[in-house]
Amino acid sequence: MFARRFHSFLQQDYAIGILLFVAAALAMLCANTPFAVYYDLLLSTPVRFMIGPLDIHKPLLLWINDGLMAIFFLLIGLEVKQEVLDGELSSPAQVMLPGIGAIGGMLVPALIYVAFNYTDPIAIKGWAIPAATDIAFAVGILALLGKRVPASLKIFLLALAIIDDLGAIVIIALFYTEDLSLGSIGIGAALLAVLALFNYRGVSKTSPYLFVGALLWVCVLKSGVHATLAGVLLAFTIPLKTFDRQGRSPLKALQHQLHSKVNYLILPIFAFANAGLELNAEQIRSLADPIPLGIVAGLFLGKQIGIFSFCWLAIKSGLAKLPNGAGWLHMYGLSILCGIGFTMSLFIASLAFVGVPTSYLVSDRIGVLTGSILSAALGFAILFWAGRKKA
Repeated sequence: MFARRFHSFLQQDYAIGILLFVAAALAMLCANTPFAVYYDLLLSTPVRFMIGPLDIHKPLLLWINDGLMAIFFLLIGLEVKQEVLDGELSSPAQVMLPGIGAIGGMLVPALIYVAFNYTDPIAIKGWAIPAATDIAFAVGILALLGKRVPASLKIFLLALAIIDDLGAIVIIALFYTEDLSLGSIGIGAALLAVLALFNYRGVSKTSPYLFVGALLWVCVLKSGVHATLAGVLLAFTIPLKTFDRQGRSPLKALQHQLHSKVNYLILPIFAFANAGLELNAEQIRSLADPIPLGIVAGLFLGKQIGIFSFCWLAIKSGLAKLPNGAGWLHMYGLSILCGIGFTMSLFIASLAFVGVPTSYLVSDRIGVLTGSILSAALGFAILFWAGRKKA
């Protein structure tokens, strides 16, 4: 009975949002109880992989952030490719409004963060933290509202979040790289050419792509470019309109295989590993410091101002129109909901503050959690009221 009910729960759109909340709550519980020492010990456990001269030696936390999140970005890349070739982003008219909203939703939060932190050369590295949107959490909360919001609003949110994620990929590639290894980049480029050849030759099995993609991940990891970008590069080479003997598209087949694993395993593990924050009076007072204040203001104020104002200008100028059945109150509530940064913001923060004092890492987490909670609560309330008012 329990197994059947749990399986039914996982089929609901809001399940992933609840699982992420539970994972974050468990992390906070571990960090604020006597279990804290075991929590830290678990995440710092060294994990080593060796084959001949290849030696990858990292703590468990970095295997999660560099390895498991590469699979997450593989799924994001597959979704982006499908939507661009044969979906909600396949025509200029479809991409116009969410595209403009996504630009505002990245630009304004980043500018607000910079306004708070431009005098600190270390803190300024976190400018992209409030520019991200957690698509899984936002869609999960929107699903809780059921028929109170029009279906077109979910499509708009998905399109905007996918463009937002694409922007995050570009930001990571351009701004969060270490010293580059030309040798590793050269081998990675050769492997990417092999993947492109697979696509050109119409290879329909996913196993060859995944094998070469794993080698590509190692090369990107060693190159100094962040390893998660290997997932995106791999995704862009997997064919959508080539079919196997059963008539299945490799891209759609792999997307189907990864969807539940990413949403119900990888993202909750990432949330558990990165959301653990010890709360005390000092941490609460630190919310007034430039880094957490810039993140909170960027997520909670910057997102709603950027998305709503850019969409308003696009609609009023005739470049786009409101989603079917949606009103301005719906758009405003959704703009606030996009301020849920959570996993994506925590991930970018882990890249921005590498090798810096621990205080910076603590500051960004308290800012991300506070900004995301405020955005989730107010966004849900306004969308609930908009649905009630319409009814």
